Amino acid sequence: MPHRRSLTQEEIEGAPFAPDLHDARHLWLKAGLLLVWVLVSFGTGYFARDLQFLVGPWPLSYWIASQGAVLMFIGIVCVYCAAMSYFERQDMAAQRDAATAPPHD
Repeated sequence: MPHRRSLTQEEIEGAPFAPDLHDARHLWLKAGLLLVWVLVSFGTGYFARDLQFLVGPWPLSYWIASQGAVLMFIGIVCVYCAAMSYFERQDMAAQRDAATAPPHD
């Protein structure tokens, strides 16, 4: 098992946020978005073959596989950006509150 180097207090204070503040949130967000990506890429593409409706001259399965997947990927990126912005605002507010809180005796 490789040895992980611990960060010094100086390195932590120099970073905008401590490295362990949002690791769990990052991992859950990435796992959820990757699950959505897998379902959209493989699930809907696979099951869309059974849809026999026509949208214009093409079957609905064509639209879902070619257009819906691309739109969903753009949506995934937008959700990730919004969530990361939210996490950063939460972390900045927590740091600001911690800096202005009176010290405990």
